[in-house]
Amino acid sequence: MPRSPERPRRITLVRNGPLLVEGPVEVVGEDGAIAVSRRFTVAICRCRRSRRYPWCDTSHRQRSKPTSDPAESTGCPTADRSSEGDQR
Repeated sequence: MPRSPERPRRITLVRNGPLLVEGPVEVVGEDGAIAVSRRFTVAICRCRRSRRYPWCDTSHRQRSKPTSDPAESTGCPTADRSSEGDQR
């Protein structure tokens, strides 16, 4: 998909959530498969818990691991690892 040279593509980081990318977008997976979305804004899953991966469907909210203290639960393990310096 050609990009417009007038301005850069905007990506918004959501704490404990997906990457919000101004669309339309093409996502190339590790296996080379291409997923296309023509939406105005696209939510890209970072935790891989989405049933519609690479698109975020907020599955991480229901499928998060329980903790002893509910206040410590962030819901998205990728966000937890980002503070440890894990970059993908």
